[in-house]
Amino acid sequence: MMKKLQVAALALLLVTAFSCKQAKKEEQKTEEAVATYSIVKDSTDVRFTAYKTTEKKPVGGTFKQVDLTYEAGETPMETLNGMQFSIPVSSLFTNDTTNTRDPKIIHFFFDMMKETQTIKGTFSFDDNKNCSVKLTMNGVSTDFPMEYEVTEDNHVNFSGTMDLKNWDALDALASLNKACFDLHTGPDGVSKTWEDVAIKASVYLEMN
Repeated sequence: MMKKLQVAALALLLVTAFSCKQAKKEEQKTEEAVATYSIVKDSTDVRFTAYKTTEKKPVGGTFKQVDLTYEAGETPMETLNGMQFSIPVSSLFTNDTTNTRDPKIIHFFFDMMKETQTIKGTFSFDDNKNCSVKLTMNGVSTDFPMEYEVTEDNHVNFSGTMDLKNWDALDALASLNKACFDLHTGPDGVSKTWEDVAIKASVYLEMN
């Protein structure tokens, strides 16, 4: 009788072990089947439009380097939520053929600020699908609301307008306007550099 009980116990143990192993395999397969999204390398694009003269003439530019830190998620928004970025100010590019505008902006605007080397930020999305960036510039971190859209091919486009006074950057703006006084003077004889700057950005995500 004892031997029968021992055999039965051994059989039960083997069945249990086999079942657990199968369950783990199934669980592993399920985990491996979950798709995640990551950002396509070098797909990030950040552009700005500043304005000069009282007529508000646009001056566009971009940053050639944007460094990202993020965790892949099961949806594009899950991937982008909490994403951190760092933009070296030295990568600014306005396509100026005279090669004088970019150095002026860097020297007379960004170099007038605190922590002049980079612009940093962290993306966040709430349950109402609102997007904001905790943007750090000139030693000031403040929320920057942005609108966004996700295309069918997983491009995510962002847009918003910065008011430079929210980052205590009006002194730096005045420095730039002084350096570009004649270039920012319109037909009315008034030199002006506007404090609002339009921002557009985009990233492209792929499913893994």
